[in-house]
Amino acid sequence: MAEKLRDLSQPIDVPLLDATVAAFYGTGSKEERNAADQILRDLQNNPDMWLQVVHILQNSHNLNTKFFALQVLESVIKYRWNALPTEQRDGIKNYISDVIVQLSSNEASFRQERLYVNKLNIILVQVLKHEWPARWSSFVPDLVAAAKSSETICENCMAILKASLLLSEEIFDFSRGEMTQQKIKELKSSLNSEFRLIHELCLYVLSATQRPELIRATLATLHAFLSWIPVGFIFESPLLETLLKFFPMAAYRNLTLQCLTEVAALQFGDFYNVQYVKMYTIFMMQLQAILPPGTIPDAYANGSSEEQAFIQNLALFFTSFFKNHMRILEASPENRAALLLGLEYLIGISYVDDTEVFKVCLDYWNVFVLELFEAHNQMEPAASVNMMGLQAQMLPGVDGTITAVQQRRQLYSGPLSKLRMLMICRMAKPEEVLIVEDENGNIVRETMKDNDVLVQYKIMRETLIYLSHLDHEDTEQQMLKKLSKQLNGEDWSWNNLNTLCWAIGSISGSMVEEQENRFLVMVIRDLLNLCEITKGKDNKAVIASNIMYVVGQYPRFLRAHWKFLKTVVNKLFEFMHEMHPGVQKCKRKFVTQQVGENEPFVSELLSSLATTIGDLEPHQIHTFYESVGHMIQAESDNTKRDEYLKRLMSLPNQKWAEIIGQASQSIDILKNQDVIRSVLNILQTNTSVASSLGPHFFPQISLVFLDMLTVYRMYSELVSSTIAEGGPFASRTSFVKLLRSVKRETLKLIETFVDKAEDLPHIGKQFVPPMMDPILADYARNVPDARESEVLSLFATIINKYKGEMLEDVPRIFEAVFQCTLEMITKNFEDYPEHRLKFFSLLRAIGTHCFQALIQLSSQQLKLVIDSINWAFRHTERNIAETGLSLLLEILKNFQASGFQNQFYKTYFLNIEQEIFAVLTDTFHKPGFKLHVLVLQHLFCVVDGLTEPLWDASSVPFQYTDNAMFVRDYTIKLLGSSFPNMTPIEVTKFVDGLLSSKHDLPSFKNHIRDFLVQSKEFSAQDNKDLYAEEAAAQRERERQRMLAIPGLIAPSELQDEMVDS
Repeated sequence: MAEKLRDLSQPIDVPLLDATVAAFYGTGSKEERNAADQILRDLQNNPDMWLQVVHILQNSHNLNTKFFALQVLESVIKYRWNALPTEQRDGIKNYISDVIVQLSSNEASFRQERLYVNKLNIILVQVLKHEWPARWSSFVPDLVAAAKSSETICENCMAILKASLLLSEEIFDFSRGEMTQQKIKELKSSLNSEFRLIHELCLYVLSATQRPELIRATLATLHAFLSWIPVGFIFESPLLETLLKFFPMAAYRNLTLQCLTEVAALQFGDFYNVQYVKMYTIFMMQLQAILPPGTIPDAYANGSSEEQAFIQNLALFFTSFFKNHMRILEASPENRAALLLGLEYLIGISYVDDTEVFKVCLDYWNVFVLELFEAHNQMEPAASVNMMGLQAQMLPGVDGTITAVQQRRQLYSGPLSKLRMLMICRMAKPEEVLIVEDENGNIVRETMKDNDVLVQYKIMRETLIYLSHLDHEDTEQQMLKKLSKQLNGEDWSWNNLNTLCWAIGSISGSMVEEQENRFLVMVIRDLLNLCEITKGKDNKAVIASNIMYVVGQYPRFLRAHWKFLKTVVNKLFEFMHEMHPGVQKCKRKFVTQQVGENEPFVSELLSSLATTIGDLEPHQIHTFYESVGHMIQAESDNTKRDEYLKRLMSLPNQKWAEIIGQASQSIDILKNQDVIRSVLNILQTNTSVASSLGPHFFPQISLVFLDMLTVYRMYSELVSSTIAEGGPFASRTSFVKLLRSVKRETLKLIETFVDKAEDLPHIGKQFVPPMMDPILADYARNVPDARESEVLSLFATIINKYKGEMLEDVPRIFEAVFQCTLEMITKNFEDYPEHRLKFFSLLRAIGTHCFQALIQLSSQQLKLVIDSINWAFRHTERNIAETGLSLLLEILKNFQASGFQNQFYKTYFLNIEQEIFAVLTDTFHKPGFKLHVLVLQHLFCVVDGLTEPLWDASSVPFQYTDNAMFVRDYTIKLLGSSFPNMTPIEVTKFVDGLLSSKHDLPSFKNHIRDFLVQSKEFSAQDNKDLYAEEAAAQRERERQRMLAIPGLIAPSELQDEMVDS
């Protein structure tokens, strides 16, 4: 049976094929289905199968069989059409057209065979892709003529037209790089004459038919080509009147609105302003009858999917119309009422509970308010000059401009006020703070960002700040009015209070200080009252956390109100998991005695330390200690500061002395897991204070340093012996993890102190010699799984801080970590990820600050260094690759100035050039583009200063006159073999361009960028990384613009400007 079907030398047995297809889709056994599947696959892959398609379509009564046949035909049309003889192509074309006409000329067969007809339409459009307009120029006229013969044919013709119109749009919009300008021009001119026919057909159908299906199909076709047909067809015909006639009818409302939105999005200067005004006015009159303006959110919530789609389309219509034609409506007083009504509708739509609808509205509101704000901002300096009584003639045209801007603000004052309320009611969440458990079982903060909500918050915050600048009084009144509704219970809910407080926090910095203080006093007073009158622990917690959020956003206010600041800090002890950057900016206030106080607040705080932290979790205690460290750091009197530090650290120091005392009696006490946890906790507390106190932490670290190193060495040996005995699995046990946590925390504490002690380098340097054996030598002795990557970052920090002073210690560091770490990280690109990055950071610190140490290495050791750098920048991990490239660049520059440049470059020049070109032309390494360019530029420039030849005289066929000539020849051969698809002329031109532009970095970079984009490697990909520098410059310009507008950058983000003086 199967063989009979596979024999295509005679007409296929259609009943047998029907039975096979039925078996494939049927409910028979799995074996039957598999056998049928195999037969159908074989038929599909047979190159002659398509010749049987017509026979199958004429004789089969099974829809699935017909679809199978059409699938075969579609494959031929897609991939083999141009290889078919002309008569076969015409035969298929005519047959498909005839079947479509035959099925769609009869209402009953058209409805019954709708799926089949749709598939035939798709086949016809596939044919069109190849044939139209060159070989089937009569397609549109033929279709239009057929459409006039019957209403069902007409309806199907509209579906085909819509598909073919989308196809032609695809040709223009997506084939710009693949079609010549001449070809596009020819297509457009042939389309123009055909648009006239389509346009006439659509208008004729809309005026003549009563059939709903046909009207809908015609409107859908119109929508497909309205956005890019010649404008005369829209405005110089009854098209708009026809559309507006259908708009009130529920069945056609959405399609008509989509058509009107396309028209609203078009811009043609002032030529068609009258038509736009007329269209908008009629539209607004009709809309009021369909959907009254105050009912939109409810209508959306209770509406059908059609009604919801209508409101979504309405948002698109208004935003498109206002973006492009708002000024026309503003111009004449009689149109302003309709304009304001439209804005009211859009504000109503903005309250709809649907994220996508809100995003559409929000994007428009941001543009609208920014435009008003910029005009107001430019006007203000001129207005203040005028008010000072200077003569108006000194500022020609200023009065007129000011009046126009003021009139616009006056016109929009109502909508802007409602818009402020909208932003307050719907303010997005600024960030999400989650409390999670870390690997040691401690509760820590993890900020997980929802990017969608954060982007929404950023736009809403920006919009509200512009709105606030346009009218501070109204902004303040709206917020206080909303807050009073919380107080009287009319509007109380967690969500309403949250959005209000986020909105209040978002405009921090936008008001002048006096107004901000007055406003905030009222806000906080009302919030505290609300906390008093509201019942329920959860409700009170929500209100209290909102008070904390608001005051955290206003550091300027806290600095000015000591009593309040003290209250906030005392409240903060109850909410220790929340960090408020605003509070740190007031640290000076805590160490100075305030009016009406007996002693500085910090002294008061330290006296009651044990009580304050009695109920706190360990992670909260660390945060608390860090915050108090900030306060102590602000004390300028050394004696007082040391006394405060001693009082602060008395509890952990007491516990530490106790543990060390017990350990001196019996060392085994340190193996007890509870004791290990206590040691870890004490170290974490020390690290927290070191991070905020900086170099003034010296008295405390001196106290614990040597004992800490002893504990470190003991724990390290314990970890190594446990792993050596228990194998790799031992490293995952909770005991080993805990011991390693202590080791890491020790390293972190030392690194934090060294890093922060930058003003007093001699203090930190004395801690280096005692660390050499317990930490460095211990790293080398350990098994790989027990080595802490923090050792590498600690010594990188030490070298970065003490620079050349560490020169004599580098050989020892090199000996301890280099070889053993390389063995760990060069086996593959995955193992020991932490060690990788930190190893290259250490190497970079040595290369930058202790270069002499690299010169003193043996040739084998130096080769190991260069090989490891090459290995680093070949890494797919971006941080490691960039660290490797930066290190390479610094080493190259240092060798150039060292006196050893000839030997170095003779050994490594060609290898480095080859490696850099390999990563430069590898799409995985696009982010390193800027550094690749700098290394290549350095190599091509350094060639001119070398006095010895780079080539090996015994291995080159002829002697070169200089190194530049050799490098040119070598580079052409290198790239020629790497890019066989490029001609030798193209490669030579590129290399010559590099050599000629090597002293001009922008030209050099652009030359390489063009080469990469032209090469097939990069052309089909996203090349934004090649333009990363330009993007960074654009971001900096945007930041400067934001800094110029008060409030746009939150006070808590401004680093130094806000710190107490």
